[in-house]
Amino acid sequence: MTATLVKETNPPPPVTVADRTRRLRRRGKIVALLFVLPALLLLGALVVYPVLFSVGRSFFDASGTTFVGGENYTEMFRDPATLTAVRNTAIWVVVAPALLTGLGLILAVLVEKVRWATAFKLLLFMPMAVSFLAAGIIFRLAYDEDPDKGVLNAAVVSVHDAFKGESSYPTARARDGQGLTKDKDGSYRTSTSVSPGDAVTLGLVGVLPDDLPGGTEPAYAAAGRKAGPDELRGVVYLDFTPGGGGEQGKVDRRESGLPQMKVEAVRDGKTAATATTASDGSFRFEGLAPGSYEVKLPSSNFAPPYEGVSWLGPALVTPAIIGAYLWIWTGFAMVLIGAGLSTLPRDALEAARIDGANEWQIFRRITVPLLAPVLTVVFVTLVINVMKVFDLVYIIAPGPVQEDATVLATQMWLVSFGGGNNQGLGSALGVLLLLLVVPAMVFNVRRFRRSQR
Repeated sequence: MTATLVKETNPPPPVTVADRTRRLRRRGKIVALLFVLPALLLLGALVVYPVLFSVGRSFFDASGTTFVGGENYTEMFRDPATLTAVRNTAIWVVVAPALLTGLGLILAVLVEKVRWATAFKLLLFMPMAVSFLAAGIIFRLAYDEDPDKGVLNAAVVSVHDAFKGESSYPTARARDGQGLTKDKDGSYRTSTSVSPGDAVTLGLVGVLPDDLPGGTEPAYAAAGRKAGPDELRGVVYLDFTPGGGGEQGKVDRRESGLPQMKVEAVRDGKTAATATTASDGSFRFEGLAPGSYEVKLPSSNFAPPYEGVSWLGPALVTPAIIGAYLWIWTGFAMVLIGAGLSTLPRDALEAARIDGANEWQIFRRITVPLLAPVLTVVFVTLVINVMKVFDLVYIIAPGPVQEDATVLATQMWLVSFGGGNNQGLGSALGVLLLLLVVPAMVFNVRRFRRSQR
């Protein structure tokens, strides 16, 4: 009888729910990693590697072959241009985000009270669709010093001339030896003294006949008039005969008077009387006391035309560029703050109105405190943005004042590629800019995490 031996084997342990859960989680992590891997590769290639390379490159010389340690960082703070860039960057960080946050808050509150709020928001947000390159070109033209090209200077000149007027004859001058002497302030006076009862002729040149005001008449008839015993009479004329001919120092029949010219009668250094020439250039002073006088043509008659403000000069170039930045980013700040404003509890605002608070008190004591988290996020975001500003500064600032307007980003580019060809020093500037931006970025990330909790 044969016996069959049966080998007993232990059955596999049953799969528990916990094991199955762990396997699903592990599989989910692997799938998630596969999805994230392309983004991680791009992040490493476009962000991590350039940062590490720049840090390493900052310890080498311009050629990249000799290790110089911290010499680039020392040189960075000895360079006057870099110190100017640090100063300008500080101005940007202090001024631009504060102004933008304030403007965005005011506009967000006011827009709620406007009937066409959506259209108004669209108009303010539209500059965000314009590239910094295009915006820089627009404002470079707007800030042009020539009033015929720059719209801002055209407006400034128009307002100035409306209140102070403009000189009548900026190019006019007197001929030497024709009875007029030029003073240091640009005015002209008669070389010899005159008295009541006299008539004087004051000839000027340097004015094109086509530039004379409309309605100008010949001065010949006015020059022939006699003065009364208690008056001083004269004529200011253009000592130039169209087509040639005529005699210098004498009023000829075809020579025009110079209207709207200010004339003064001066005695002992003080102005005794004033007058304005008529359309034929004639003037007269009545009721003068007996004695000797000088006839003076004030310098205001010959002042050069007002050319406006040098927006892109060394003194104003940074504020001018900040103004262009405000035009672009005000809509961004307004939309973000407006989104936060829409989430405010309306019952708190209505309760304050019922208690008798006016709109200013509601804005100052309720709206602003409740919007503080949103305002902080907007402010810090703008701080990060202005630290990296490059396009506007590089495009708007003209070459001669580029150094006066430079910030860290433009200085880094100029040192590395814009003629300096010192990528070691440029990399050090890049590392400095990174170190300045990182704290603001960390603060913003923490704010977002706390708000999510």
